[in-house]
Amino acid sequence: MIRGHSRERTVAIVIAALAAVLAILRPAYFAAQNLNDLILANLGVLTVALGTTLVIIAGEIDISVGSIFAVSSVIAGTAAVRGMPIMPAAAVACAVAACIGLLNGTLVAFAGIPSIVVTLATMIGLRDALRWTTQGAWVENVPADFQWLGLTERVYPIAASAVTITLALATAWALRHSIAGRHVYAVGSNADAARLAGIDPARVKCAVFGVGGLLTGVGAVLNAVRFNQVPSNGGLGLEMQVIAAAVVGGASITGGRGTVTGTALGVVLLGGIGPALTFAGVSAYWERALQGGIVLAAVAADAIQSRRRARLA
Repeated sequence: MIRGHSRERTVAIVIAALAAVLAILRPAYFAAQNLNDLILANLGVLTVALGTTLVIIAGEIDISVGSIFAVSSVIAGTAAVRGMPIMPAAAVACAVAACIGLLNGTLVAFAGIPSIVVTLATMIGLRDALRWTTQGAWVENVPADFQWLGLTERVYPIAASAVTITLALATAWALRHSIAGRHVYAVGSNADAARLAGIDPARVKCAVFGVGGLLTGVGAVLNAVRFNQVPSNGGLGLEMQVIAAAVVGGASITGGRGTVTGTALGVVLLGGIGPALTFAGVSAYWERALQGGIVLAAVAADAIQSRRRARLA
């Protein structure tokens, strides 16, 4: 079943309260340029978080998305430097990300290896391979037409936002209205019951990892084209950021529950904390502590609600 509307309302209220406090104490936070930078910085995060939400709803976890993000970014930038046209370079990067996701899903679904083990190995292996391949060097001299995906500085934010919003709406629609989406919820709620109902949990889990990898590749490309250099260490900490956003937004870490709306609200809340602290003159070191506290509060709220439902049952 889809639950979590109360969580979505709670997160929305917290965001509104935070915005009100900032509007009173630090109105410069809402300057057009700052909001533009904030949106652009989190478009890729939201795109990756969509895939992570699917994986969590299916009852699994993927902590390799940060490394996949870095690999996809470097592949896209390197392909562009070597003369590959913009869209094929982006397509290659996304295809590689999807293949890595499918590999994770195959090992989890068909080999029966726990997802935390598989994706931990992928996370470390990809990071080390990328470090060895690039020797820590960034991709430099990226062609000018690769930046902004060949669009102008004014058009790119609109186009990138449109891509992310379209993906979010499509994911939300698929989860709520498609047979495949219902299968994801069913497998995450009770894989054995889903199997008895004629659903193949292995195929579902493999698919969500593949889609998660693809969306991570899209997020990596959207982020890479913002700069004239592509870092080889991109995506550090991204896995925790997107998992936290999904959990804060109401996704159950044990599977079977979660929404795109909740995840989007989680990205907005967690993504706005760092800049808010900066404008408030508070050390940025508190950002992770606050994010961790919010996640703990969300998990505790889930535990309390689960116990209440168990008593009522």
